[in-house]
Amino acid sequence: MKSEDATPAARVSAATAILDRGWGKVTQPLESGNDGTLKVIHRIELRADLQHLRRWRRSVEQAQSYTFKAVITVIVTGFVGAVWLGIKATLGK
Repeated sequence: MKSEDATPAARVSAATAILDRGWGKVTQPLESGNDGTLKVIHRIELRADLQHLRRWRRSVEQAQSYTFKAVITVIVTGFVGAVWLGIKATLGK
């Protein structure tokens, strides 16, 4: 790396090799593509995708909960309204 008579490309390669040994390379999972080639998936992107899916799942579950509560509220309100109209009709006669 410090050799003055080495080419700049060789010096950069040597510096990269030294850093890789000292700090270590980041491991990256591999995924096989449809055409048999290997694609590198970065852990950060994979983690972001999973977080997005978790948020989406929670929002769907929350929407289902709100829908169930709304249906029960409409049914109860209709029943109470029918009872009220029945009482009014009975007392009005």
